[in-house]
Amino acid sequence: MANLDPNPFAEMNEQESEQGHGHGHGRSFLNYWGSTSEEDYFASQRIKASKSFYTSPRGFKLFTRSWLPLPPTPPRALIFMVHGYGNNISWTFQATSIFLAQKGFACFALDLEGHGRSQGLKAFVPNVDSVVHDCLSFFNFLKLDPQFQGLPSFLYGESMGGAICLLIHFADPKGFDGAILVAPMCKISDNVKPNWPIPQFLTAVAKFLPTLAIVPTADLLDKSVKVEEKKIVAEMNPMRYRGKPRLGTVVELLRVTEHLSQRLRDVTLPFIVLHGNADVVTDPNVSKTLYEEAKSEEKTIKIYEGMMHSLLYGETDENVEIVRNDILSWLNGRCRTRVDGDRN
Repeated sequence: MANLDPNPFAEMNEQESEQGHGHGHGRSFLNYWGSTSEEDYFASQRIKASKSFYTSPRGFKLFTRSWLPLPPTPPRALIFMVHGYGNNISWTFQATSIFLAQKGFACFALDLEGHGRSQGLKAFVPNVDSVVHDCLSFFNFLKLDPQFQGLPSFLYGESMGGAICLLIHFADPKGFDGAILVAPMCKISDNVKPNWPIPQFLTAVAKFLPTLAIVPTADLLDKSVKVEEKKIVAEMNPMRYRGKPRLGTVVELLRVTEHLSQRLRDVTLPFIVLHGNADVVTDPNVSKTLYEEAKSEEKTIKIYEGMMHSLLYGETDENVEIVRNDILSWLNGRCRTRVDGDRN
């Protein structure tokens, strides 16, 4: 039975404690914003935040967070957020959640299997379908809370999280009012995908040694984050996976993205897709194809000149503000449409 554990840190080991340490830069941050504690920082940002563990129906223990408008402000909508490969919800990913909570949205996220503080071998995702069902069960669990009854709900995904959001949509086509897809991994860019015959070789070996971390790829952080100072902070993330991708994970992501790229025409929910044209991690051309092929009656695309993969943290503050405001504008429009529709 799925449940939420209100005392999440009883089983955390020393490595996973909140005292985050920098790696190789001679200084450390407690959090991505500096040495201020979470409690004090969230108070200064005028939002209400919490964290817990959720046990999914398959028995996986998953670390979760929420960021809500400060009472008595009631939330305008629910936003269910999914992070990307190798990332987690406790470092720079929070910047967007905090911004959206300040604008009146109740945001929720979980560390995916094998990521952050959730159960599983680090960065090992043997079956994306299981991850999709973990997310869906958690999001549906939250919708049952009486304080959120009747509110519109939106999916939000970055990179691999964008692909997972589309798969959640396929699993529950009427379950959400829209999706925000930030540089979605609907296909792995040829710039980071290993060349033939490496994928064929890896697929064969992965059947026997799926957890082996030997896939040759460049450091994605360096290819994702534009601003040098922000690269240093992103690198400090104490739970960021720094090893080479695991065979089983890569084979599974290749399978899923190939499947997704064949099903773009099956997308029917309203969405906004945002992508930098200088992204070499996920392919902006596939986002254009998604926009063109999706059956959704309401769809929006934003392609940003010169921007890289990390649109909501790794760019200049001015660029981050542009992307944030595009998301906020889209959400405002969707929430107004929902309210107007309820009145009619």
